[in-house]
Amino acid sequence: MANKKIIINDMPHETRVALMEEGNIVELFIERRGASDSSGNIYKGRVQRVLPGMQAAFVDIGLAQAAFLYVNDIVPHGHEPMEVRFADNGESEYPDDHNATAATKPAAKAPEKSHPRIAELISEGQELLAQVSKSPMGTKGARITNYISLPGRFLVLMPTSNHIGVSRRIEDENERSRLREMVLELRTDSLGYIVRTAAEGVGPDKILQEMAFLKKLWDGIQRKYEDAPAPSMVHQELDVSLRAVRDLLVHEAEKLIIDSRRGCQEICAFLDTFIPNLKETVELYEGSEPIFDHFNLEGDIFRALKRKIWLKSGGYIIIEHTEALTAIDVNTGRYVGKHNLEETILKTNLEAVKEIAYQIRLRDIGGIIIIDFIDMEKKSNQEKVFNALTEGFSKDRSKNHILPMSEMGLIQMTRKRIRKPLMRQLCSPCFYCEGEGHLLSGQTICYNIHREILRNCQDMAEGEVILKVHPQIAEQMLGEENHIICSLEKSLGRQVTIYPEPRFHFEEYDVLETHL
Repeated sequence: MANKKIIINDMPHETRVALMEEGNIVELFIERRGASDSSGNIYKGRVQRVLPGMQAAFVDIGLAQAAFLYVNDIVPHGHEPMEVRFADNGESEYPDDHNATAATKPAAKAPEKSHPRIAELISEGQELLAQVSKSPMGTKGARITNYISLPGRFLVLMPTSNHIGVSRRIEDENERSRLREMVLELRTDSLGYIVRTAAEGVGPDKILQEMAFLKKLWDGIQRKYEDAPAPSMVHQELDVSLRAVRDLLVHEAEKLIIDSRRGCQEICAFLDTFIPNLKETVELYEGSEPIFDHFNLEGDIFRALKRKIWLKSGGYIIIEHTEALTAIDVNTGRYVGKHNLEETILKTNLEAVKEIAYQIRLRDIGGIIIIDFIDMEKKSNQEKVFNALTEGFSKDRSKNHILPMSEMGLIQMTRKRIRKPLMRQLCSPCFYCEGEGHLLSGQTICYNIHREILRNCQDMAEGEVILKVHPQIAEQMLGEENHIICSLEKSLGRQVTIYPEPRFHFEEYDVLETHL
């Protein structure tokens, strides 16, 4: 974790948390008042609709949009503990420290009895306990699950499972066995646990203390569930600053710097309770310059919102977001190389790999990602690019899967999506083009005006036709498209007068007429 810092800009209306590696921001978390991330929150919900054809249901949990519950995210027979099946390496599907709040559910590869149909598990109007595994994104509601998980410092409690797992980051087999046996001996119930990386070398006293804390937390959630109305929240995940302490300071960073005295006190109080030896790593920033400016972060954040990213060599990448996937295109741009074309292309692709891995992580792009590299003739060069991309994502805390380069020079990959990507957090669709990403051309607008006037000319009274348009359209109609005005005046037998209207949208126009 050398040269890793957490920088927190804590304001009354917004909190921003940046993870820095070697002086560069690599991850950014934003929480705004009234729009906090719901991932990890637990709700008492009511089933609105059951969709047997999709094997899914919509559940009202009190958010603006109904949450989506898939059949495999439902614990059979209510909250009865069930055995978690294993992936090929003998570990549970979700032992990763950094996704500890994600639902722990069965791995698809293991042999199993067929899962019950959704109509056999829940019905409309039924109340249920569910945890948000993915926050709402755009028009999509939250993704929820019955497989509850409660993360602590050393353990993740899984009350709907009886499995004991160990984080993949603990590589020593003897230590893995020791921790697994310790938890098995200490637990007095059938609840499941995942041992986190921070537990490496920890003795039974601390593990037992955390077991008691998590069990008490779970008992409290169950009591709240019994008394709470539906829909309502029965447990709220930590705010973004304390999540950074729990998930980043413990495992990733060596120092935390925050610019709010109140926030600093809250973090220190949290550490006093759970991790007192880490208090020395927390520092209050009291400089006159804004903290993100002091660490040169604002420029990188602004750059992460751009569609086009220039590379140092003169090449560039284009990042396009669609509803189904994200497409990334690599271009040589101004870079012409020094020796031969294949070498130029390879250098551009390798430089693009570093920027792509960096931008995907910083922007928190998830789902399906297609990368179109510049075509390379040599198979060995294709493998170099693939290996470099795999290495570039080695530090990524989100689960990802990268396929080798295809014959068309494309690399397909997936990356786990939990919260909104940076673009959706900081931007909104263009109110001019309604998110289309383009406007009608000036020529097209001129021709549309021509057609509309001809279409309505029979209903027009005698007199002058007045046309109000955006100034750029007025200039075009009086210049290169003047033949349109001449044609209209000839067809109508009357004068057409153009008035530029600066307040108009580029595509907006108004046709008026004066009476004789």
